[in-house]
Amino acid sequence: MRESSFIKRNLVRWKKIREEPTEDPDVMAERFTSLVDDLAYAKTFYAHSKVTGYINGMAAAIFQRIYRDHQGDKDRFRNFFRYQLPLLIRKHHRIFLFTFCYFLLFCILAAFSSAHDDTFIRGVLGDDYVNMTEENIAAGDPFGVYKDENPWLMWLRIGFNNIRVSMFCFVSGILFSAGTLWVLFKNGIMLGSFQYMFFAKGLGLQSVLVIWIHGTLEISSIVIAGSAGVIMGNSLLFPGTYSRKESLKRGALEGVKIITALVPIFIVAAFLESFVTRHTGMPMALSIFILAASALFMFWYFVWYPIRVEKMGYRLDMDSKLIKPAAA
Repeated sequence: MRESSFIKRNLVRWKKIREEPTEDPDVMAERFTSLVDDLAYAKTFYAHSKVTGYINGMAAAIFQRIYRDHQGDKDRFRNFFRYQLPLLIRKHHRIFLFTFCYFLLFCILAAFSSAHDDTFIRGVLGDDYVNMTEENIAAGDPFGVYKDENPWLMWLRIGFNNIRVSMFCFVSGILFSAGTLWVLFKNGIMLGSFQYMFFAKGLGLQSVLVIWIHGTLEISSIVIAGSAGVIMGNSLLFPGTYSRKESLKRGALEGVKIITALVPIFIVAAFLESFVTRHTGMPMALSIFILAASALFMFWYFVWYPIRVEKMGYRLDMDSKLIKPAAA
């Protein structure tokens, strides 16, 4: 094709691209693709022509807009974890406190029941697990259960299971919060019975220094997942000025955002359980350091930092979009 025919055939489209810019990502992608095709043709047949530079300039301009928007996506991702999620957590701090106290209550009740009923622990944890633990204790390796499996396979299995449990705990909130509260009740009873079993054998401190290396992140994250479920359930129970359907939509979205933030924490907890907890003979100072660092992180991000962000003047609008302070 002659150069003049090539220009005449595409000039109207090129002028529209140059004179009518758009921010629609689909339209930009379509225009960029067509310009790249034109540029490839022009470089092949009119390599030293001005039309080649003309097309290249338009394609470069669209590419820069796409790249700029991509950078904006990075900012939104960073702002989500830095401001939006902490503000969402701050909004529901009372629910977080409620689920923590609710879970802790049943842990204490389970420990109390275990201390006054010899059959309670077996009824909760099952004979097989209790017998295995007692055999490990008798063999001088009370936490041998953490050493039996390949650590990489264990990491995948535990990480998947923890995420599955947290998702189930959250989704159960659709039953007007009752489903989530039931899951927290069961897990609280199991944890209280499990922990008391070691204290009754004189292994209380050792169990804390070993099990809670990963348990600090794991258990607190399950409680937070329960908070997300209660948030969704309460949106059905107390829709306020919204329709029940709209309130549920908002509550579910807020819960999903919280659950999303827990996924990397569960992965780290599973890593600690698979690769670190198995080293039951590690120095006490190292165990305390890992446990304390985990506890401080959870307290910092889910308690102190959300309050700090709110005091800095950041807010969420009715659609949970970030409103920055005037000076920011």
